[in-house]
Amino acid sequence: MAETHGAETQGSDVKFPDPVELSRAMARIAEHSQHLVSEFLARQVHDGNHAPSTDPLNIGHAFIEMTTRMMADPVKLMQAQMSLWQDYMTLWQRTTQRFLGQEADPVILPAKDDRRFKDSAWDENTLFDFIKQSYLLTARFMQSSVRGVDGLDDKTAMKVDFYTRQFVDAMAPSNFVMTNPEVLRATMESGGENLVKGLEHLLDDLERGKGQLSIRMTDYDAFQVGRNIASTPGKVVYQNDLMQLIQYSPTTEQVLRRPLLIVPPWINKYYILDLRAKNSFIKWAVDQGITVFMVSWVNPDEELAAKSFEDYMVEGPLAALDQIQLATGEAEVNAIGYCLGGTLLASTLAYMAAKGDERITSATFFTTMTDFSEAGELSVFIDEEQLQMLEEKMNEKGYLDGSTMATSFNMLRANDLIWSFVVNNYLLGKDPFPFDLLYWNSDSTRMPARMHSFYLRNMYQKNLLIQPGGISLKGEPIDLRKIKTPVFMLSTREDHIAPWKSTYAGTQTFSGPIKFVLSASGHIAGVVNPPAAEKYCYWTNAKLPKAPDDWLATAKQNPGSWWPEWQRWLSKHGGGKVAARVPGAGGLPAIEDAPGSYVAVRIT
Repeated sequence: MAETHGAETQGSDVKFPDPVELSRAMARIAEHSQHLVSEFLARQVHDGNHAPSTDPLNIGHAFIEMTTRMMADPVKLMQAQMSLWQDYMTLWQRTTQRFLGQEADPVILPAKDDRRFKDSAWDENTLFDFIKQSYLLTARFMQSSVRGVDGLDDKTAMKVDFYTRQFVDAMAPSNFVMTNPEVLRATMESGGENLVKGLEHLLDDLERGKGQLSIRMTDYDAFQVGRNIASTPGKVVYQNDLMQLIQYSPTTEQVLRRPLLIVPPWINKYYILDLRAKNSFIKWAVDQGITVFMVSWVNPDEELAAKSFEDYMVEGPLAALDQIQLATGEAEVNAIGYCLGGTLLASTLAYMAAKGDERITSATFFTTMTDFSEAGELSVFIDEEQLQMLEEKMNEKGYLDGSTMATSFNMLRANDLIWSFVVNNYLLGKDPFPFDLLYWNSDSTRMPARMHSFYLRNMYQKNLLIQPGGISLKGEPIDLRKIKTPVFMLSTREDHIAPWKSTYAGTQTFSGPIKFVLSASGHIAGVVNPPAAEKYCYWTNAKLPKAPDDWLATAKQNPGSWWPEWQRWLSKHGGGKVAARVPGAGGLPAIEDAPGSYVAVRIT
């Protein structure tokens, strides 16, 4: 670290920046950045970009109601404020002790996994330690205050709590130049070049987002679909308006007789299951002697605006079943549905049950909700006002931009997926690290207006899927209770998109034999967890009590990946062994090499 002048706190080698040097650095930043900002603003005026709605997320009413109810109980609010004041008094006393060279225990500590305060100066430098603890105390006060308001309905309380956390996260001292010791050091050492570079990054991101901030999370040039991700060999053997069907090349002489059909979500691309060879579920499954077929959804445009949820069923899994029989001669398959793809698979199974169609002999659900009564924090985006605004936006173009959904998902983990990049890209001026998972995360897809409106209203808002006959597909009222197919359900304990206690409800709905497995970690890492990594763990329990907590209380914890557990289960439904099948050699000729052209369409 370059030498700086100024007072040094006792017991720390962290120094405050010299005010004169800092002033000069800021002057250089202003000089270098002025023309960048001017050029950007000129482009915005030329392109006619306009300001968005003042309250696009419809949070004003929720906070007005919260404030009204909070003020109705002033004693409770006063007690909370007095408690905060006492915490501050203790913090001031202990900070004074540290300035005098004495030892003093912290009043409050960040969570162990809070990476915002990983720099040693947050602990070693008395001033920055004071800033950190002041923020943590205030954050705790704000969040506990809004959570303690009586009389709010559950949805309003969740919305207030969610957006309070968004505000608290945004105001963290790590997000500002003058209160982040790592940024201050970088500014002094580089003469402010980090902030100039950061401004360039910011303007590039605004430019790419056409006036809306589109944070670059990784080096997009480091990855190419089909080259170093989504590279498992195979062929596209069928396509229609909504999907391409990929058949993967075998690596074993014999395979299970029944092929495996994977139905991924269409909010992102399928290759979350095929990132790199070492963490590709698809490659691993192929290596276990399974004939794998993958649905690769199209990235829809305005021409597909009228495609419905029903169309996704007909042109997705139902069409795939027909084509797999042509390709392999097998009418029976095992199937996997991931997240939204699992919701579609469950809907398809219910439709098939009503029609007496038994071609799917086993079903695996990855982090799939069928009962949306407790849909987690995503439900804060689903109220009537927001749905109407969303539908108006979709009707203008015929689809929902993928960036809109991506922003919602990123807000669920704002510190990791928003603010860490603000600090790295804009304050430190660093280029984002090349990371395949974040490349995939940014590779979002559009949603056809009709389909997405149906999904949000009937599943998230009205929770009709769980109700017998609540939803009809192709004129057939469906009932999830009529699904007798053997089921393997995989949920993840830290899932912020499909909370495991919500997904567990499926164990009380389906009528066939069910194996429920809970993996450690979250919506992605808990699923994409290859055995070779020797990470995390998973829980199993042969009993399926009604309450998920009761299931976990008596569950067995197992080390490592759940993949081998699933493979042993699937082998019981494999139908024996046959000679391996080569894509294109059966009844379906190859159209093009995997991963195909649909997945290559990227929103920039």
